[in-house]
Amino acid sequence: MGPRGLPPLLLVFLGCWASVNAQAGATPVVTTEGFNSTEPAPTTLLPTLSPRPPETPRGPRPSSGPRPTPVTDVAALCVCDLSPAQCDINCCCDPDCSSTDFSVFSACSIPVVTGDSRFCSQKAAIYSLNFTADPPQRVFKLVDQINPSMFCIHITNYKPALSFINPEVIADESNFDKMMKTSDGFSLNAESDVSFTTKPDAPNATKYEYGAHLQTSDSFLRFPSPLTSSLCTDNNPAAFLVNQAVKCTRRINLEQCEEIETLSMAYYSSPKILKVPGSGTKVPITVQSIVIQSLNKTLTRLEGIDLLKPRHVEAGHNKICINIVLKVKYSLTYTDAGEIIKADLSLLLGAVSSAMVPLQQKFDIYFIQQNTKPVPLSGNPGYGLGLPLAAGFQPRKGSGIIQTTNRYGQFTILRSTTEQDCLAIEGIRTPVLFGYNMQSGCKLRLTKTITCRLAAQKVKSLLKGQGFPDYVAPFGNSQAQDVLDWVPIHFITQTSHVKDSCQLPVALAIEVKWTKYGSLLNPQAKIVNVTANLISSSFSETHLGNERTILISTAVTFVDVSAPAEAGFRARPTINARLPFNFFFPFV
Repeated sequence: MGPRGLPPLLLVFLGCWASVNAQAGATPVVTTEGFNSTEPAPTTLLPTLSPRPPETPRGPRPSSGPRPTPVTDVAALCVCDLSPAQCDINCCCDPDCSSTDFSVFSACSIPVVTGDSRFCSQKAAIYSLNFTADPPQRVFKLVDQINPSMFCIHITNYKPALSFINPEVIADESNFDKMMKTSDGFSLNAESDVSFTTKPDAPNATKYEYGAHLQTSDSFLRFPSPLTSSLCTDNNPAAFLVNQAVKCTRRINLEQCEEIETLSMAYYSSPKILKVPGSGTKVPITVQSIVIQSLNKTLTRLEGIDLLKPRHVEAGHNKICINIVLKVKYSLTYTDAGEIIKADLSLLLGAVSSAMVPLQQKFDIYFIQQNTKPVPLSGNPGYGLGLPLAAGFQPRKGSGIIQTTNRYGQFTILRSTTEQDCLAIEGIRTPVLFGYNMQSGCKLRLTKTITCRLAAQKVKSLLKGQGFPDYVAPFGNSQAQDVLDWVPIHFITQTSHVKDSCQLPVALAIEVKWTKYGSLLNPQAKIVNVTANLISSSFSETHLGNERTILISTAVTFVDVSAPAEAGFRARPTINARLPFNFFFPFV
């Protein structure tokens, strides 16, 4: 019975509230570390209801308990610290090492220590050795590292969610029943009973794959590019086997050009590319050539390769900066195993005046496979004027296109000479060049001993040549495996049927139809149809036995079948407005 005047039901509610309040007041404060804040935030944990009596608590199971909080202080992480209370060799982050130990180190085995690489921005501990000091000293820097990936975590309101433990896999029914008996669900406790150590993310790839970021000793190889505007974005990573050629602009102050690192050649030549991701082998960038451009666009190639720094000079009332990087060209050599083995750099440095601000820079990067030569193309993608047509034949249905290694011998015609003798120039051909109408010919002398059938075969082989192609590439860079994209050559034989006559081929007329493909600002030449017309002439059998000379000719014609561009306009807007039904109330 409670105090006078209070109903028994109210006393029950007050007692429950006091019990809950006592439990909440005894709960310790949980410190939640946000992305941009380290202020502790108190969290009130609700009581859990359990069917078990409180006198017999059960210990935590392997798969239960709160998720551990990951270690985010990268300055305290050290994966090479293997010996307790003892300095490990070349482990620059080992807290047991003294300055005397650092002076005998040859290199830092772990130069960069980072936390979770999925964040867009994170702290990175960089360790290095200063061998110029006497004795050598360890250099430690704590910097903000930017993740170049577009799919990164900008902010998280629950960091332990990134460190979940992998649960035990359910293999069969007996395993499922066992886990049901041992697991009692999750309990919300402030302290963690699970021992967990967060290890820094380390790449486990043994080779570069297509599109992978090129890693350097401290981060990744930066390739400035324009993103949302024409301004240069320096945090863009260079990707493996992705050839790029871009232009971007910079807004600079000429008086401070010496302090802008992206204008100096050291910014592009100093990084060392890792041979494979996560390896200790570094490939230095070798400067192959330096060209100096003056204000009047005069180019001068330097003989010696020296490190030139930007310098601000004044010429009268004009402010000029010299040795400014205007163009960067990377040439990277890789192997079949996905390794970078060589990195070359060509630079164009120049003088910049106030009239050239904002400054435009050009950046190129391309990859060359080891022990291979680049395959020349007839255009990329459309054909270039004067380049040979890419052609080939298909040996069987379903196979790819077979092409000769000599691109000037894939599609050829007769070649005219001063002798005009077809038998003397047999085998001498000239390539069909895109956009060039061509005509050639020769004379063939037929003797009495040559029959009609033999003469027809001889003339036909002269006109077609050896290995007349079956297909022509629609673009200059078409791949041989894309058979359905190639244009078949329609071979037509035109004869005149005359009784008691010999049909001899005398001409081969090739017509190539092409069109402008793509944007009006940069149209690309695309071949859409190829026709080869073999024209025969009739000769009397009675006169064929006499010795005579016939004229053999070949003609190639290019026909532009592009449809004229038509300007399109939107229809004029029409007003389709209606007045409300009571607009004129109460007059109507």
